Amino acid sequence: MPTYGLENRLVVGIASSALFDLEESDAVFQERGEEGYRAYQADHVGHTLRPGVAFPFIRRLLSLNDLSAEDDPLVEVIILSRNDPDTGLRVMRSIRDHELRISRAVFMQGRSPYRFMPALNMSLFLSANIDDVRQAVTAGLPAGHVLGGLYDDDPNDPDLRISFDFDGVLATDASEQVFQTGGIEGFRDHELRNAAVPLDAGPLKDFLAHINRIQKREEAERRADAGYRTRLHVSLVTARSAPAHERPVTSLKEWGVTVNDAFFLGGIEKASILEVLKPHIFFDDQAGHLEKTSRTTPSVHVPFGRINERPAPPALHT
Repeated sequence: MPTYGLENRLVVGIASSALFDLEESDAVFQERGEEGYRAYQADHVGHTLRPGVAFPFIRRLLSLNDLSAEDDPLVEVIILSRNDPDTGLRVMRSIRDHELRISRAVFMQGRSPYRFMPALNMSLFLSANIDDVRQAVTAGLPAGHVLGGLYDDDPNDPDLRISFDFDGVLATDASEQVFQTGGIEGFRDHELRNAAVPLDAGPLKDFLAHINRIQKREEAERRADAGYRTRLHVSLVTARSAPAHERPVTSLKEWGVTVNDAFFLGGIEKASILEVLKPHIFFDDQAGHLEKTSRTTPSVHVPFGRINERPAPPALHT
């Protein structure tokens, strides 16, 4: 069999817990333990799993492969799972039943598979297991924790809308640290003085770069076919406002990446904007913002930066 290269593709790793609704399966594991869980999955192997939080995003992302030859896809989605191959059989059959073009998987019995992300050239890993996500981010890898439940998804809507927060997601949290120590006035003064200085790239900048490459392919398709309708749309949704809005624009330009739309909200609740925008996935580094957005929008917590550092355990008195 010839070698299949991943270097020039957008590769996304996804846990079965992010792709499908595993609430019932998780309850079985908690009540009956590993052996009970294995027996349950064997008994239900023919029962197709229901879509989970990231299903609409993944389905639409894979649909963009119609822009390329079948044997040379733009997008590759690979399952990264804590299941073993036996219990993972239901996941792979559900993928087949939902007609998702996913054929590759890594099953690691009870262990986190994030360590294989670099070997598989992944620019994103999504999971409902927060510990796996935190370990990946701590290791410097781009990962996110999916939040919320099932969302209404229009199967006739071909578009894919992706929304990003800026600080701690596309950029590092350097400016957020200024805000945490200097307050809003200190933050505004710092950002105004450094408006022309690009920030360092954050965990999902490379993912956005891959998305932009697909957008360029769409633009080429539109130029060749006036009837082609662009499907992929990217927006920035941030709590920044003027004059602190300039630095994200400067940074994106320096990194060579773009967004279609930008919302500089200056404290306006993000959830209200996202309800109108209706992205199929939204990435933010602050759990407080996502508590509200996840009620109506498929949301992903990127636990990056100082604000997401777990407090140290109390010192022992000796």
